Amino acid sequence: MTTRAVNPSKYETRPSAPDLGAGRRILRAVALAATVPYLALKTAWLSGSRIGIPDGSVLLDPGTFLITANAVTVAMDACVIVLVLVLTRPWGRRVPAWFLTAPVFVATGLLTPILLGFPGQLLIRALGFGAEPAAEAAREPFLDPWVFNVVYTGFTVQGLALAALFVPYARERWGGRWQGVTGTRLPSPTGVVAAAAAAVGLAIAAAHLYWACGGTAGLDPERVAARSAETVVVTVVHGTCALAAGAGALLLARGGALPARWPLGLAWTGGAATLSWGTWMLATALGPQLDGGEGPSALGLLTYAGQMITGLLSATVLIRFLTSRREG
Repeated sequence: MTTRAVNPSKYETRPSAPDLGAGRRILRAVALAATVPYLALKTAWLSGSRIGIPDGSVLLDPGTFLITANAVTVAMDACVIVLVLVLTRPWGRRVPAWFLTAPVFVATGLLTPILLGFPGQLLIRALGFGAEPAAEAAREPFLDPWVFNVVYTGFTVQGLALAALFVPYARERWGGRWQGVTGTRLPSPTGVVAAAAAAVGLAIAAAHLYWACGGTAGLDPERVAARSAETVVVTVVHGTCALAAGAGALLLARGGALPARWPLGLAWTGGAATLSWGTWMLATALGPQLDGGEGPSALGLLTYAGQMITGLLSATVLIRFLTSRREG
């Protein structure tokens, strides 16, 4: 028996969907509309169009790997449409918890760094601290600038709308899971797992801080040449996510009088971001290099793997914590 014990039936019931109200209907429409630019561009490229692709870009002659990657990302963005419908339609309350939370976790992970980084980059540009001409010249032709603005604006809107839809949905369906304080310390070996998540997350954050401050060890020459205030923003965001994942896991495992929603939020968003982006970056790094270069260094690959490990460890503690809230 544990002091976390609650009535299991409290969490197993699936209440009927309440009336959405005008606010959620608007959010649903916004989220669905925000998927259109990315889906349209990717579909056009898969069909052979070169819209938004400048002369000299490697995208003009895509290989099997790139075509497959484009198809996968189209499917991933299409899943956002399904998620939006699950969160806003009555039948969404009958979807098993694991079948919903897994894709929401991945969506949180992929969109969180964009939600934090893209507005920061826009602010940097507005203040006149954008990429220097030398850094711009060092970049290989890839996509027209407007493509990034359109796509990342769409991702930002998707992320905000999904969060605004998921939070009330989760509160209505599983609200008791994060009510109250963290409570009793989680039993071993969860504490060891949380300590490992915090240690690896701290190491990953330190590596990103080193790069953000101008360090070059472990970076390929192209990344060093293209570094700017905008790339520093992205580096800081990924380091912050790693710290959040480790801190959230540690706080959940330690227990105490801290409101549970705060460490849960850290572990969820930080763990999702480090796991999702670490996996994505490692997969693309191990695939064929579009520019024909050597790809990331061993330290770079180790960093991506460390992000994955941090996310997995944090997610393990998160699952254990949520499971303990219904044990009795």
